[in-house]
Order: sequence, then structure tokens, then C-alpha cells
Amino acid sequence: MKRRQLMGYAGAGLATAVFTTLGSQFQADAQSSGLSVQWLGHTCFLFTGGGVKILTNPFRTVGCTAKYRLPKVKADLVLISSQLLDEGAVDGLPGNPKLIYEPGVYEFRGIKFQGIAIDHDRKGGKQFGQNTAWSWKQAGINILHLGGAAAPISLEQKILMGRPDVALIPVGGSAKAYNAEEAKQAVQVLNPKLVIPTHYRTQAADPDKCDISPLDEFITVMQGMTVRRSDSDSVSISTGTLPENGIIQTLSYKF
Repeated sequence: MKRRQLMGYAGAGLATAVFTTLGSQFQADAQSSGLSVQWLGHTCFLFTGGGVKILTNPFRTVGCTAKYRLPKVKADLVLISSQLLDEGAVDGLPGNPKLIYEPGVYEFRGIKFQGIAIDHDRKGGKQFGQNTAWSWKQAGINILHLGGAAAPISLEQKILMGRPDVALIPVGGSAKAYNAEEAKQAVQVLNPKLVIPTHYRTQAADPDKCDISPLDEFITVMQGMTVRRSDSDSVSISTGTLPENGIIQTLSYKF
């Protein structure tokens, strides 16, 4: 029996989420054009491939995201990891995209999404509640976006996550996301082919209101793992260009 899915419209806000059943068949991804991953700041990315645009974790410009541009880009679907302002601010997104924000199994335009609950803090979720990590396959690429995970990955969670081709992992610490050492442990558990660090301090931060660390702390603890630095905010990925041994891919934000 196909489960009814919890999905809403971003333009209407979280309170007006509606129940709907999406599609009747899981179709194969289009793979010919590959996958484009664009970093829009913090944990917000736009994934374009297989005829679909997927946006993750749009934010408001406060604290650690104060000087980023608002990620008002067109997308077909928006995935958010929590309703915190740095990863779940959906008001004003153009085009009225669909929105998914709770753990569970969903299907949209032939793509299957697995939302996996993981604590957003180190206190069993008592401080910042639940974070949703998102796993899906787009343009032939297995993607895992950990959002603001702060708890170690359990065996059950690992089974749901599988081995991602691309893993987006928070690395900057604070009370609500992995620090560098915890991110290293997540990489060791997941063994992804490509690691894209997220949730770290950049020049976008309000210095008085941002408590996360810069990227270099993570790079330092990952000594021995190849780092590929890009001067662009985007990277193109295809099944034929994925490294077999894991590498770290950093992207640049154009202020």
C-alpha cells in the first residue's frame, strides 16, 4: 500500500501543509546531463539534474548567515532539515515549490526521498529538537544531505543512508551541528565518494552572533584525505567522474 505523503507548498508556509499522494511509479533518473550542485550559503544547496531542481535548507540572513544573499531561486521541490531560521526559512521562495520537512519516504517526479531523523543537538534532541537528513538519487547520483546533524549516526540510520556518492556534512560545530572531529567520524561511518562540507564560518557571519568554526578546522583533522578546492560556487558531477576513494570538495561563495 502506498503511504500518504506529508508535503506542503513553500509559499504558503509550514502551517498550511497538505496531505497528498505523489505518483504511482518510481521512474529511472535521467543520467545523460549529470548533476549540478550549487552552494547558496550555509547548508543551502541547489541540485539540478534529471529534469528536476531541488533546493535544500533556505535560510534567513541572521547570525552565521547574515551577509549571504537570500536563496530566492526557483526550484521544483524544497527539502528542509528543521524549522530553525538558518535552515528552514521558506517564506518568499519563487514559484510556489513543493515542500518536504518531516522524516519518512516520499516520491516526487519519479525520485524517491528518504527523510531520516537524527538529533539536532547532543542532548537527545531536548535543546534543538529533531533534524532530518535527506537521502535521494538524482541524475544517477546517490545524495545524502545531513542538514544540521549533531548526534552520531546509529546503525539503523546508517542502513537507511547507505553509502552515498555525495555526502553534505556539517563541520563547523556549535550546539546544533557536528564539529570537525564529529564530522570526521561521520565520514568514516558513511564512506562517501565525495564529501562537501557545510555549516561553517565564512565572511558572511555576524562576528557577534555566530559560534561556528571555519572550514580549515575540518580540513586539518581530515589530513590524508584529498581536498579539491573550487573557486566556483558550483560543481558538476556524473557517475563516470566520481572518485572511488573519497575526496573532499569545497565550493566558494561569491560575495
